[in-house]
Amino acid sequence: MGLGTAMAFMMSIVALSLPALILLKRVMRLPLLAIFTGAVTVGIIAIGSLFDLIV
Repeated sequence: MGLGTAMAFMMSIVALSLPALILLKRVMRLPLLAIFTGAVTVGIIAIGSLFDLIV
């Protein structure tokens, strides 16, 4: 496993965990939560891939 892959995995555990999404559901509507989840997922994948290319 590459370093960027490990870093992306660790970031996704924190950002996209079920308890975090349940708490965010209380303050966000479902479409906004879906956009947030998609944007964070794409960002984490992009950062992990970019880090793998650099290192």
